[in-house]
This record gives sequence, C-alpha cells and structure tokens, in this order.
Amino acid sequence: MGQGQKGSSDMKEGSKKMDESPAPQNSHKCRVCHFPLLVAMLQLLLGVAVTAVAFLMLAFSPSLLARETPYWAGIILCLVSVLGFILYCINYLPDEKSSMQFIVKLLYFVMCTIGLVISVLVMAFAGHHYSQASMFSCGQVGEDCVCKLAPQDPIARTFTYEGVGDCEVINGTLTLYFMLQIVLNLVQALVCAVGVFIMWKHRYQVFFAGLQIRSPSFQQWQKV
Repeated sequence: MGQGQKGSSDMKEGSKKMDESPAPQNSHKCRVCHFPLLVAMLQLLLGVAVTAVAFLMLAFSPSLLARETPYWAGIILCLVSVLGFILYCINYLPDEKSSMQFIVKLLYFVMCTIGLVISVLVMAFAGHHYSQASMFSCGQVGEDCVCKLAPQDPIARTFTYEGVGDCEVINGTLTLYFMLQIVLNLVQALVCAVGVFIMWKHRYQVFFAGLQIRSPSFQQWQKV
C-alpha cells in the first residue's frame, strides 16, 4: 500500500516537472538573439550607398579609374549582407551541427574579413586622391578639364577629366565625393569588423547546454 502511494507521488512529481519545463522559444526570436539583423542591414545600406556614390562619380567624369570609383567595394558588401540574411534565416544549432550553417558562417566570416580589407584600401585610395584634388590647378581644354599639381613644372603629372565643362567643380564636387567615400568606407570597415567579431565570439566564447524536451526528434538548445 505504501509502495503504491509512493509510486503515484513520484509519477505526480515527474509530471509536474514536465509541466514546469520551459516552453519552446520562438525560432524567429532565437535567430535574432544569435545573429544581430542590424549588422546585415547596415552592410546592405552602406553597400548601396558606396555603389551609388561611385556611379555618381562615373557620371561626373567617365575617365575616372576603377580605384577612384569603388563601386566594386559596395557590391561586395551587398553580397556580404545577403550571406548575413541567409544566416539569419537558418535555424541556429550549437557547434555547427548543420553543414549549411557551418558553410554560411565560414563564408560570412571570410567575406567580412575581405570587406574589411577592401574598405581600408578604398579609404587609402580616396584619401590620396582627395589630397591631390584639393591642390589641383585646372584649365579647360576643349570639353575636357586638364589638371596639374604644379603648373610651373613642365614635367608634372597631368590629370585629364573628360566631359567636365567647368573645372571649378574639380576642387569642389570631386573632393566632396572622395570625402564621402572615406566616411562611408570607414563606417563599412567598422561594421565588417563587428561581423567578424560576432562570428569569432559565437565560435570560441559561447558554450551551450542541450536540453531535450518532449521527444527525441525535437531539441531545444539553451545558452548558458
């Protein structure tokens, strides 16, 4: 009799513990917690902004070189943001138990690193051209604008900007475009650095405990 009551009390306690088990968290909320959507959105906005400014510079003068109009840097950052959105949509599992998750995380880490390096290079080129353009002495030659750093020097390097009808905009509009590229790529480099840090932190600084609830086919993972 006593054993029957004890068994029934154990069953009640077990069912009570199962009822008190934490409810499954919303997968959408979990993904937001594990990967900040803000980073991917910033990368997309900055990539579009860098690309737009670069094409404005090409419209200003088609003779500008690719290093002076870094639309390629903006396109690369847009691709990085796409990987971030894909990673956001993948169900998060600890220790890369999903091959798709591991591949996307690795690609995102590599692309963020490449984006960081490219942004630094673009800042270097834009800063160099900004310092040159602010000291140009320009003159109109037909439909083009020819600029020199030292007009008195006969062997000084000459910069020809095709299709520029007013040379005064070289020291104004063009330098403004270079300054915008410096600022945008600086922010872009910082955002890529944050993305690299997040991937590194989730791989090496976070520990997880697996909690199996209700059935072996469903597992809820909780960060500790």
